[in-house]
Amino acid sequence: MIQLTYSGDEQQILNERKDALQQIHANLYDKKGEGSEFLGWLDWPSQLSESFLNQINETAETIRKQADVLVVIGIGGSYLGAKAVIEALSPHFSNNNDFEVLFAGHQVSGAYLKELLAYLNDKEVAVNVISKSGTTTEPAIAFRFLQQYMEERYGDEAASRIYVTTDEKKGALLEVAKEKGYDRFVVPDDIGGRYSVFTAVGLLPIASAGFSIDELIAGAKEAEQAYKSFDLEQNPAIRYAAIRHALYQEGYKTEVQATFEPKMNYVQEWWKQLFGESEGKQGKGIFPASVSYTTDLHSLGQYIQDGERTLFESFIVFDEVDKDMTIVEKDNDADQLNYLAGRSLQEFNEKAYQGVTEAHLAGDVPQIGLRMKKLDAHHIGHLLYFYMLACAYSGYLLNVNPFDQPGVEDYKTKIFELLGKPGYA
Repeated sequence: MIQLTYSGDEQQILNERKDALQQIHANLYDKKGEGSEFLGWLDWPSQLSESFLNQINETAETIRKQADVLVVIGIGGSYLGAKAVIEALSPHFSNNNDFEVLFAGHQVSGAYLKELLAYLNDKEVAVNVISKSGTTTEPAIAFRFLQQYMEERYGDEAASRIYVTTDEKKGALLEVAKEKGYDRFVVPDDIGGRYSVFTAVGLLPIASAGFSIDELIAGAKEAEQAYKSFDLEQNPAIRYAAIRHALYQEGYKTEVQATFEPKMNYVQEWWKQLFGESEGKQGKGIFPASVSYTTDLHSLGQYIQDGERTLFESFIVFDEVDKDMTIVEKDNDADQLNYLAGRSLQEFNEKAYQGVTEAHLAGDVPQIGLRMKKLDAHHIGHLLYFYMLACAYSGYLLNVNPFDQPGVEDYKTKIFELLGKPGYA
């Protein structure tokens, strides 16, 4: 269970929003209301079959046997969930012989793609292309290059090294997969991209990277069951959404998510898409930003401490770490660190967290604290589900549909006009 703390009067916030939250809860679990056709994620962890997880694990094992590198092609929710989990669970420094999961199609950079293809030349390669339609521009461009690369390098064998995650019944990528005989996994119709980390979209890359999707799903299932009840005092997903909404109404329009664990950086990127794309509509929404402490205390700390009072912080803190070091005493205390002798770096970060919260509170920065036991597959699964559920409550409190993204099409239209795409003149 996530332990949530708040620096203000939480009880008043909950009391003022009790009726609205109760209605949101009823609509969610009755699967009705605006956007309800995209609520498949809500009970997805508990509905996953053992045979499906076995299929994912078996395919991942095949990939690891045939390749040194899996290139995952996707953008937005089609890559951020997998990237977040893999980065959170991976060591900071990998052995050159370790299996790698690399990403493409998440931007358009000729230098990146050219260097990626050159890097792959002395590796055995597999590809997982993820796109519901197959026509999303960035991954479609990357797949065009990588498909050609695989066919030129492997010939007929290329088909057994390319894996497709796409719509079950329609789309350009589905037709290509059928024509070429690629192994296929399904993007569910009732789960949007930013909510898809527990589907094949996220699970196949995560399992291929060598991490336990069984533990990940167990954590998500635990959160699904723990936060299903309407309990204003005990349900941290509801509490987090309500506090965010109250702060927004008070004029705090930016949420700065802070962590003291650098492995969480891509979880923060995933979180920013989840909340930014879900809430930023109709001129509304909290802008999601992130910092990694103590690093960013030396860059953004001044603004957070003394800048415009339109932001609040939400911290993610872990009680335990798997690896740590203890500071030793030195005869020559030239660096003036002997006062820390005998203390671990985890203890330093815990004290830094306490010091930062005290300083920023004194600077009138409202704060939400989220505390978990440790950073592992189980707890990451729990955390990601917690955020998805909280995001649904938070979006509905703003009276927006948390599951669509109508504004995304506007920039695409302009780009297609400039590039001369047929039908966009």
